[in-house]
This record gives sequence, C-alpha cells and structure tokens, in this order.
Amino acid sequence: MATHSQARRKFNRLVLYRVEAALAWIFMKSMRLLGPAAASNIGGFIMRTLGIWLPATSRMRRNVARALPALSPAAVDDVVRQAWDNLGRNFAEYVHLDRIAAKYEAHVDLIGGENLAALAADGVAGIVFTGHFANWELCAMSAARFGLDLTYVFRRPNNPYVADMLAQARSPLGGQMVPKGREAARGLMAAVRGGGHVGLLIDQKLNEGIPVPFLGRDAMTGTVLADLALRYDIPAVPIRVTRLGAARFRVEAMAPIRFARTGDMKADVASAMRQLNDMLSDWVRDQPGQWMWQHRRWPD
Repeated sequence: MATHSQARRKFNRLVLYRVEAALAWIFMKSMRLLGPAAASNIGGFIMRTLGIWLPATSRMRRNVARALPALSPAAVDDVVRQAWDNLGRNFAEYVHLDRIAAKYEAHVDLIGGENLAALAADGVAGIVFTGHFANWELCAMSAARFGLDLTYVFRRPNNPYVADMLAQARSPLGGQMVPKGREAARGLMAAVRGGGHVGLLIDQKLNEGIPVPFLGRDAMTGTVLADLALRYDIPAVPIRVTRLGAARFRVEAMAPIRFARTGDMKADVASAMRQLNDMLSDWVRDQPGQWMWQHRRWPD
C-alpha cells in the first residue's frame, strides 16, 4: 500500500500536476486575451454546458431539492445550471481581477461603503465576512479600496504550479494569506491582536466545527468568526456579492454585527453561528443559482 501511494504521489508530481498546470495556463492565457465580460461569458458557457455531466451534479440536484423543497424538478435543474454557469464565470474572471479593480466603478455597484470606511477608521480590529456567492473575490477587492488589508485563510491547491498561478492572479487583491489548518487560527489571532482585520468565508463544511442549521439541515460549521468576535469584542461586517451580469456585480457592505455575550462562551458561539447561517440561508433563497452548490455542505 505504501509503495502504491508513493508511486501515485510521484506520478502526480511528475506527470499529472504538469498536465493540469498546462491546461490551466492555456485557459488563463486564452481568457486574458479577452475583456472581462467576454471571458466571463465564455467561462459561463463552458461550465454550464459541461458541468451538468459531472458527477457532482447529482449531489447538487439532491441538495437543492432538499434545501428548497418548493422548487419543481425543472426549477432545481435551472438552479444547478446557474451554479455551474456562475462558477465558470468566476474561473474566467479570475485572470481579470486586476482589470476589474482598476475600473471598479464600471464593474461594481457598491452599497454601504460607509460601513467599510468606519471599520477601517475605528482604531480597533475587525472582521469582514461573506460566503461563496457570485464572485466572492469582490469582497476582498471592495475592502481593499477602504484601506482594509485583510488577513484571510486559504486552502493551497495540491498542485503547486496551479497554486502559484492562482496566487499571481489574486495578487491585485492584496492582503495576507495564512494556510488552512493549525496555522490559520494562530495567523488570524495574531492579526486581530495587532489591531488588523481578517476576511472569512464561512459557508464551507468544517468537520472540526459544530452542527448548525443551514437551509433547514444541520451542517458542520466552523466557529472561528464567532470565536474571534466574542473573545476580542470586535465587529463583523457582512458583505454580500450579487452577480448582475458578465463581470458586473452589486456589493453590499452591511452594518457591523456585534454578538451578545452572556458569559457562556460555548452557548454564545453557537448562537452567533446560527445567526450567521440564518443570514446566509436567506441569501441563498434569494439568489439560489449564485451560491456554490458544488460544496459538500451537508452529509449525504
């Protein structure tokens, strides 16, 4: 078994990763030749055409039907197609993040910028958070325009060549990256203790988390946002990104949230995460095709 695993890792390193990187390079260079809107349209077409044939689609249909039981089978299929379309657009828009940032007003309708300005100017640490809606990278981009240099957690792809390409594409957003895992908590706490700001995506499954209802079903939910907000008594600003079209978005920075502290940290954390999951659930119900249903959010 060990010999087989070693051989597989060697094959991945010498062959598979290089092939993946070559395909990613071709895609990114091709999209870069186009403008942001044209690239977004092509990326959306590719993924809504191919995505429905991928194994994840059956799980996505099942989860959409469970989370949104009022939808007809045809409407469920439409949500799944929209989710693939949105993901493809995100892939294609990734290589244009610098261009979108440079012409921000042409691509983004910003609501609630005063909440980000206040977060940057209040002299204390804070949190900016969102979920995998529309193109979630617009959250960090919008925060950066107000001087919020975010520390955020990332999961580095196994393929080091692809990881380097993605890091380069994301560089216009700034911020400090801390790798997912044990180092993440230390990095986030260090940022908060230093009076900095952290950016969090809070809608992914985390086996080390706690079960919290999300769209009507318990989902293992990370607690780092509530842990930081309650431990250090700092505000958390929700940012909702909505896709309006090809490389066109509405970004809404909402009023900061401060969670109630009763002295029972465990109960307070659970209550805070339930409040946040309820908020994200409302966002999904409002625009279901713009959420990333590809995630394994619930146990099958």
